[in-house]
Amino acid sequence: MEDLHPAGHNADASSAETRGRLHPSAPAAAASSAPFTLHDARRPLEGLRVLELGSLIAGPFAARILADFGAEVIKIEPKSGDPLRTWGRMSPEGWSWWWYAQARNKRLMVVDLHHPEGQAIVRELMAKSDAVIENFRPGTLERWHLGYEDAKRINPGIVYASISGFGQTGPYRDRPGFGNIAESMSGMRYVTGYPDRPPVRVGFAIGDEIAALYTVIGVLMSLLRRERAKDSRGDRVDVALTEAIFSLTEAALTEYLHEGVVQERTGNQLARSAPSNIYPTRDGRWVAIGANTDHIFPRLLRAMERMDLAGDPRFTDNQARVRHEEELDAIISAWTAQYDASELVELLQRHDVPAGPVMSVADIAADPQYQARDMILRVPSDAGNPIGMPGVVPKLASHPGRVEWTGGALGRDTERVLREVLGWTPEQVDAARGKGVIR
Repeated sequence: MEDLHPAGHNADASSAETRGRLHPSAPAAAASSAPFTLHDARRPLEGLRVLELGSLIAGPFAARILADFGAEVIKIEPKSGDPLRTWGRMSPEGWSWWWYAQARNKRLMVVDLHHPEGQAIVRELMAKSDAVIENFRPGTLERWHLGYEDAKRINPGIVYASISGFGQTGPYRDRPGFGNIAESMSGMRYVTGYPDRPPVRVGFAIGDEIAALYTVIGVLMSLLRRERAKDSRGDRVDVALTEAIFSLTEAALTEYLHEGVVQERTGNQLARSAPSNIYPTRDGRWVAIGANTDHIFPRLLRAMERMDLAGDPRFTDNQARVRHEEELDAIISAWTAQYDASELVELLQRHDVPAGPVMSVADIAADPQYQARDMILRVPSDAGNPIGMPGVVPKLASHPGRVEWTGGALGRDTERVLREVLGWTPEQVDAARGKGVIR
């Protein structure tokens, strides 16, 4: 990794020399006086520096997306490391497999934020950064003089993104918040599952990841505004996990406010259109079919050789199909059970009906579509063995993102960042290390 890391930086516009040009060391506020430009970078965000102060999922996932597209992300960890290093199955090197993907393309520092000198290091980095992403409990960074107002005084152009359970204001502001809680309080968990069973969670940390996407949107919108206005002013981006998830609940609130209807759990059925479900196959698998428009439904009937249902008053339009959804799904299930999954998908494709198998990660890893679009990556790691991970999303034709290195050892880049970004001498680094301020 010691060889791979500098090579990745020297090969692109975010080298130490270029960073020095885009983020001059004096005066402190000058970091925002020459906003990054989108049109002259090989990747869209090259020349952008982002300071990541966070752990686990939401903040680090947001920063990972920016890093994939060229931002120089400096991740600050405590001496014990980001807890994600030990979540899930562990690699032989002692870090979780998840860690290698979540911390990819990032420069990894260990700084003790409880130590005044550690806080001073972070303030120096804020002076030379375009954006901060943090997901501490509200008020924590303010106590360390690292909050938004502190950052804005150091660097008026900084975009400061905070992710928390309930946001930076309101009566729940100080409550601790995790994805599990936010998914439950946002309405998502209430409608997920079957009506005769308890609510269930989605199999991934979907709440944190939705919040991360909104964070990326907020950061990029703020930077674009700064670029267009040429006023060197940043902004505060406030993302609440509950609100991020709640924003995706479609018509639930509007229907309740106007008709008093509370959306309930419907299993795999869509609440507002039909048929759209997963259906059993002869070989014990499941296939998703989406024939829930008036244009596609007749194609499904032709594939089923059941055009007699076209005139059935139960299925003449979407509203009728929703009212008789259980009957319709029973008819479709009886038909799909006559075929193996691959046969069924092929048949439906011939009739131009949207369909696809329910796929495990093993299916995805072997799938030619995922492979053709570089979604199954193998990236060199600190240990020298390539690490598999998902590819970059979205795909940009002219300035695509890429993964240059994986997450790695605790404090891997601490000295390099201090010397390259802050101009520290070896003696300063040794002194800070001796005091336990860095690792």
